[in-house]
Amino acid sequence: MENFSLILAIVVVTALAFDFTNGFHDTANAMATTISTGALKPKVAVAMSAALNLVGAFLSVEVANTISKGLVDETGIRPEVIFAALVGAILWNLLTWLVGLPSSSSHALMGGLIGATIASAGVGAVHGDALVTKVLIPAIAAPLVAGIAALLATRLTYTLGKKADGKAAAKGYRTGQIASAGLVSLAHGTNDAQKTMGIITLALVAGGAVAPDSDPPMWVILSAGLAIALGTYLGGWRIIRTMGKGLTDLQPQQGFAAQTSAATVILASSHLGFSLSTTHSVSGSVMGAGLGRKGGVVRWSTATRMFVAWGLTLPAAALVGALAEYVTGFGTWGTAVVAVFLVGSSAAIWKISRREVVDHTNVNETDEAPGVVTTAIAAVTPPPAGTPAEDLSATIPAPSSSEPASSQATV
Repeated sequence: MENFSLILAIVVVTALAFDFTNGFHDTANAMATTISTGALKPKVAVAMSAALNLVGAFLSVEVANTISKGLVDETGIRPEVIFAALVGAILWNLLTWLVGLPSSSSHALMGGLIGATIASAGVGAVHGDALVTKVLIPAIAAPLVAGIAALLATRLTYTLGKKADGKAAAKGYRTGQIASAGLVSLAHGTNDAQKTMGIITLALVAGGAVAPDSDPPMWVILSAGLAIALGTYLGGWRIIRTMGKGLTDLQPQQGFAAQTSAATVILASSHLGFSLSTTHSVSGSVMGAGLGRKGGVVRWSTATRMFVAWGLTLPAAALVGALAEYVTGFGTWGTAVVAVFLVGSSAAIWKISRREVVDHTNVNETDEAPGVVTTAIAAVTPPPAGTPAEDLSATIPAPSSSEPASSQATV
């Protein structure tokens, strides 16, 4: 540890700051559906998620090794490159949090790392095979697999529960949803906390503090777990609102199916060492669950904005990371300029967010109006089984002044 320089200390602190933003940015992945269906109160949900994120950080280091050993050539990386990568990832996380879009913190981190590495050492320093097989392919496959699994699970759940007592079944599904949300939180800690472990370990190798090909030291695992747990406890309420209410309206059965499907996909990917986006997995499962219920719909206007954010994450973070690396190349004063820019930009984003506060008191409110496609599907799709008769009434619109009043009726 005699080689632990000032720039290395700055990189470690910045990495933990990213881990903190990852926590509150991705709280929605574990708890949005649980909060939206009323299975848990908002503050209880985020506290539970934070604790399980911390536990999950100690379960594996496979994803951390993918980041620290597999994505870029660690022999040509300087600590300043890691710092520049983190700048790109943090700013993208904060911008998407501000507008309430559930984008991938993982892809923001990897995009920043790729951009900064290319700016520093050229394209050859990026391992293209690892990028394709362990990042890009899982990015496409994860939401599709989780979405299809959630759709099928939702339909199976409603089929098996047709004859069940409505209130008893809803209570049972809420209990199951709490358990599955806990599993997602555990999986999130196992997958996402490891990415910060990997980036810190890469910086330690670049700075000569640990030997190449080393696993993350215990203090790195502990600090990364604590940082993501603290961020999770604060709650990313803007993104929780989008995930829980903005994409679709979920019943407890759907929430249980969505959480279970997402947790299965995330845990499997962590075991295989894939640097999977938990955001992609959970978003896909929420949409699948929304479509799996008769009468259920997805608000495609929100989904489209989310897809655009997904597509921009890697290149946007890479661009910022590359620019930050270019500036740090001017020496100590360049690094200082980038640090001041990061702090100033983060403060400005936070100040803008105070214009419309979203917290645990209004997280389940949404102004998202259904689009044309959503309205059309809802109009022709039979309602779910068990819907009370009084909820099936509809009033025919009032006639124009030229029509007789007798044409008005209620059915």
